[in-house]
Amino acid sequence: MPANILPPPRLTVEVAQRLKGGDLNDLCEAAELAIRAEGGFGWLKPPPREVMERYWRGVLTVPERTLFVGRVDGVIAGSVQLVRPPRNNEAQAMAVHVTTAFMAPWARGNHLARALLEAAEVRALEDGFAIINMDVRETQRAAIALCETLGYTLWGTHPCYARVDGQFVPGRFYFKDLTST
Repeated sequence: MPANILPPPRLTVEVAQRLKGGDLNDLCEAAELAIRAEGGFGWLKPPPREVMERYWRGVLTVPERTLFVGRVDGVIAGSVQLVRPPRNNEAQAMAVHVTTAFMAPWARGNHLARALLEAAEVRALEDGFAIINMDVRETQRAAIALCETLGYTLWGTHPCYARVDGQFVPGRFYFKDLTST
């Protein structure tokens, strides 16, 4: 390979059972960058680092949540969470929800977000779920395009889904039937 051409980055997706080494720092840093770039998973500006660290540690303790992390050359660049319904919700026991999906701006454009979402879909199907649900702020155009490219169906919108800078922002609600793909 010529000296001026870099090899492509190594992209990996994994389920995070625990955060090892610099993983917590990488996850917090990637989340903070994503929040600053467009807001993300409820935060409009990054919270203090200790709040962010407590949040991620807490995610790993919730049995109904599975945290997927995407790495670029070993560094966590984004995540997706798969949330199973409460055990007492028999009527919706067939459906899971994707939440807290984000990608650090420096890692966008390399299909890692797609790989994260596809990994969540595979896990949901392996765990016996038929439906996967997701909601997205209308301002998050790349996430909307990804959902639609992967075959998610828009089933509704909410005109007051979120409030950003004092203004309401619409949201979109999607689902995908995993048994028909």
